[in-house]
Amino acid sequence: MSLDISEIFYSLQGESTWAGLACVFVRLSGCNLSCSWCDTTYAAADPTPMTLGQIMDKVATYDCPMVEITGGEPLIQSRTPSLISALLEKGYQVLLETNGSLSIASVDPACTRIIDVKCPLSGEAGSFLFDNFNHITARDEIKFVIGSRQDYEYAASIIKTHLGHHPREKIHICPVFDLIELSDLASWILKDRLGARLSLQQHKIIWDPDLRGV
Repeated sequence: MSLDISEIFYSLQGESTWAGLACVFVRLSGCNLSCSWCDTTYAAADPTPMTLGQIMDKVATYDCPMVEITGGEPLIQSRTPSLISALLEKGYQVLLETNGSLSIASVDPACTRIIDVKCPLSGEAGSFLFDNFNHITARDEIKFVIGSRQDYEYAASIIKTHLGHHPREKIHICPVFDLIELSDLASWILKDRLGARLSLQQHKIIWDPDLRGV
């Protein structure tokens, strides 16, 4: 059996606590959500079927110890947990980026699960599966993509009510690129003593923000 792949490429990690480190990105095709600010709509079209072996061989060509499984939404494909386990068995540091609407329970907890909680501006608020908070470990990271004051307040309420014991350096407030004033967002975080990290998309600062494969 195969997985539907959008692209596999080598770049610097642009987000999360791993930002700035070299990483191989395996972008799976397809998504179950349609966020207003989505920057990877192309991942929904023209997938390339690849077996686990073919993916592993392609990843190995980059000679890089870190791999991120991303999308689209990786967990809509049933074989994604098997891919993650295979990469872990080979000794890779594995990250999974998921939109939080599907259960992470089947994903090996040795993988760092980066879980997005959708805020109102995305148009997908309410999609988050709150049972995922029962499966997270201190290794996992939580991300809120913020495009407005309303988004920020929504994120702050969830952080305060559900993430009080999660490591604060693993909770990310991520501005929608070029949509919200960074100084405003920084001041809100400081004023509220939010206990979260302001995370910028480094790859969009380094390269053209519309460039693929970076």
